[in-house]
Amino acid sequence: MPDLQIAVVMPVLDEETTVEMTLPSLLRDADEVIVSDGGSRDGTVEIARRLGAKVVTGSPGRGVQLNRGAKAADARILIFVHADTVVPEGAIESVRQSIADGAVGGGFFVVWRSERRILRLGGRLTNLRTRLTRCPLGDQVQFCRADVFQDLGGFEPWPILEDLDFARRLKRHGRVALLEPAVTTSVRRYQKRGITRTIVTNWLIWALYFVGTSPERLARLYRNVR
Repeated sequence: MPDLQIAVVMPVLDEETTVEMTLPSLLRDADEVIVSDGGSRDGTVEIARRLGAKVVTGSPGRGVQLNRGAKAADARILIFVHADTVVPEGAIESVRQSIADGAVGGGFFVVWRSERRILRLGGRLTNLRTRLTRCPLGDQVQFCRADVFQDLGGFEPWPILEDLDFARRLKRHGRVALLEPAVTTSVRRYQKRGITRTIVTNWLIWALYFVGTSPERLARLYRNVR
């Protein structure tokens, strides 16, 4: 489907180890790959360029970086991939087919990259939540038509929860596709901060968001982990 070219947008900040693992398959399968850097001080930018990705740079913040990358894309379909998420063979083509079949966008089911039972259960609960809400989040590889992205005004320039906000607005815009094969995402936050602490913090952030707490205040509860 040459008229349904795909651009992958990946926001990064000090991700030299992960981009070396995740970029090659994306560069093989997508029509263009754009790495949106937020001021990395390691070798992230150099590695991305060496592998063949287009790199755009600017201020940090996931929503800002995603919008910057999308603006640099020429393709009709945008796929947003976190640096620590592995996209399996066939996933890019399944996005193309879902758009051809009439979806405005969507995301994937997910597997958490861990042998621990409690974390693998967490992945299954994430998939259940996704089926019920039809709101796949950022680590589930969100995607949409480029014209729909423009209609929605892109991501909010928030420090946190920009993916949840976008998923809710996308669902109201048209049919959302939930796709397999599942993508695989890192559990490094749970490993470094502790499983119970991370789960409690995540639920607290969601609860506070739905009662009106600003994303800027919520970001203080969500420390970056690399």
